[in-house]
Amino acid sequence: MTWLEGNGRDTRPAGERLQELIERPEILGVPGTHNGLAGMLAKKAGFEALYISGGAVTATMGLPDIGILTLEELCFVTRMVSRSTDLPLIVDGDTGYGETLNAMRTVRELERAGAGAVHIEDQVLPKKCGHLNDKRLITPEDAATKIGAACQARSHLRIIARTDAAAVEGLEGAIKRANLYKEAGADIVFPDALQSEEDFRTFAAAVPGPKMCNMTEFGRTPFFTAEQFQDMGYDIVIWPATSMRVAAHAMTELYGHIKAHGGCEALVDKMTSRADLYDTIGYYDYEELDQSIAKTVVPEAPGE
Repeated sequence: MTWLEGNGRDTRPAGERLQELIERPEILGVPGTHNGLAGMLAKKAGFEALYISGGAVTATMGLPDIGILTLEELCFVTRMVSRSTDLPLIVDGDTGYGETLNAMRTVRELERAGAGAVHIEDQVLPKKCGHLNDKRLITPEDAATKIGAACQARSHLRIIARTDAAAVEGLEGAIKRANLYKEAGADIVFPDALQSEEDFRTFAAAVPGPKMCNMTEFGRTPFFTAEQFQDMGYDIVIWPATSMRVAAHAMTELYGHIKAHGGCEALVDKMTSRADLYDTIGYYDYEELDQSIAKTVVPEAPGE
């Protein structure tokens, strides 16, 4: 059944559906999906919630992740993935796209776009990836005010308070901020760029309630599995930009091969077939809605 028909979809608020997943005893693994097709493939693989990364979205736009993505661009991708998957989404809200009132609007717009949660960080604009150097933070009090305002604006969206303080104020600073943000109403806390198992365990023991962690590649955090993060005391793990990085690597190989060989026949085995793609996006289900469209027959490959 297609999205156009509107039937068979879970009409409960995305925040409530996400909360049910978080409350399960096992850790919730949430892969990043940078567009609708990536989301559909992740859902097909069995994932029940998805993540929208500001860094991944800006990279696909050919831009750096330094706070120049607009709220409407983020909402466009959120709507796309929500429409194509009907799964609850955790969305990277950066700094809330401004100060207190901007953060409140971010919450309202993302709820309308289909998000189930948003995380808002305590950096100063222009922000940086949490795993890079020389980050600047707003005061803990100002960050808590922004989190409190975000909570006031939401109807069902879960508010995740991200702190980048570990690299700036040390682990104790991150713990103090996280507990302050919990007091302000945050549903979940998210310490980014912790550098060791000991740091993860210490933070988890010192901050009550649900916690999210980030298993990004090429950053400050060593590689851990979802099960290891659960053992450390975390409830959600994200792999934020992995899908975009894998896609970019594959495209780099593709374009280099075409340039060198004048064609791409040798890479066919690395491609999703037309038939598999049509199955994933429900191509034939859409065709059946309009009898003026002839049923598509996938052509056989030359030589078959």
